[in-house]
Amino acid sequence: MGRFLFLLFLLVPLIEIAFFVVIGGAIGLWPTLAGVLIMAVAGSLILRWQGLSIINEIRSSVGHGQLPARALADAMMIGLAGILLLTPGYFTDLLGLLLLIPPVRSAIYAYLRSRVKVVATATGASGFTSGPRRVEDGTIDLDSDEWRPR
Repeated sequence: MGRFLFLLFLLVPLIEIAFFVVIGGAIGLWPTLAGVLIMAVAGSLILRWQGLSIINEIRSSVGHGQLPARALADAMMIGLAGILLLTPGYFTDLLGLLLLIPPVRSAIYAYLRSRVKVVATATGASGFTSGPRRVEDGTIDLDSDEWRPR
């Protein structure tokens, strides 16, 4: 995971610089900068519209007693899209706009759903999951999966 993040932080700025050079060479400096500003404004408007829509969907799901898993995933992807759209650059704008397209979000959700397994846990009356138990003499009783050798 660390290598992936390092590669991401290395490649994204290089890709952005390449986009600026290529687009700036084709249309000039001022249209290139105007394009970045227009994308930020348009992205923020689209983000607001879709964000309000997804908030209403979450409220409706919770109101009907359903777990809004899909709506929450959409909300996270829309939030990530907003961050990408507000980051100056054409590559991040492209990724942000892709995340605002519902079929793209559906494909990402389907992929993540096939890869992630949700496990229910039991909670006690205090709301915390059961874990290590304290025995009367002050020692802590652990199950075999709750400790590891040094």
